Amino acid sequence: MEINIPEVVAEVTEQFMRYEKALTTNDVAVLDELFWDSPHTLRYGATEILHGYGEIKAFRAGRSPAGLDRTLLRTVITTYGRDFATANTTFSRAGSDRIGRQSQTWVRLPGLGWRVVAAHVSLMAPQG
Repeated sequence: MEINIPEVVAEVTEQFMRYEKALTTNDVAVLDELFWDSPHTLRYGATEILHGYGEIKAFRAGRSPAGLDRTLLRTVITTYGRDFATANTTFSRAGSDRIGRQSQTWVRLPGLGWRVVAAHVSLMAPQG
């Protein structure tokens, strides 16, 4: 298995950045598109535990668009072969001294392209 094939890393990075833009602008349609429409998909957030695409989609539809802007601090995207990848990032938000962490598992699915199949978001306690 080849790790970090350059063109595959570029593909996943492009989709990751689409997700980031959609997240910070509350583009729910793109966020919904980028998650795999499956009961096997999950998202564990800072305040929610979501199992299945339906729960994730309902969460997105009801989420306030306020306070979504953030600054990415360090992002690591690793690809494994041509169809599996992880994306991990840390982030900060203006007015908060907490550091956020986000992990995503991406899979290239036939006929769909790259989709998030699992995600986790958490916030660390203030440092210092």
